[in-house]
Amino acid sequence: MKNKNKEDRKRRVYIRLTDAEFDKLNTQFLNSTSRKLSEFLRQIIFNKPVKIYHRNKSLDDLMIELILLRNELSAIGNNYNQEVKKLHLLGAASQTKNWIQANDKTKDLLNMKMNQIKCRIDQINNIWLQ
Repeated sequence: MKNKNKEDRKRRVYIRLTDAEFDKLNTQFLNSTSRKLSEFLRQIIFNKPVKIYHRNKSLDDLMIELILLRNELSAIGNNYNQEVKKLHLLGAASQTKNWIQANDKTKDLLNMKMNQIKCRIDQINNIWLQ
């Protein structure tokens, strides 16, 4: 059922554009909050305000780095949880001793990854403060 309060748009306007003009128009449209090109064009024609997205490239780069760091931390946490579960399943003291020796490698890897993450955060911090 159609909305009776909404006017039917029966009139059409055709316009020819060069590829460059269309690309420029389409770029502006894609950066706007309009869902349809026709809606965007009506806003321009009738001098209505057009909301444009503004993206901060440095924040985009920061978000990419933070996502990578989050994934790395998640993987480290999963590995650590698996090692602790193995510890709880061990019964004899000799098995526990073997687990501790094997866990030293995991601990070293954990420390190395944490240092890499800390260095990367420091690098991001230095870039941000410039």
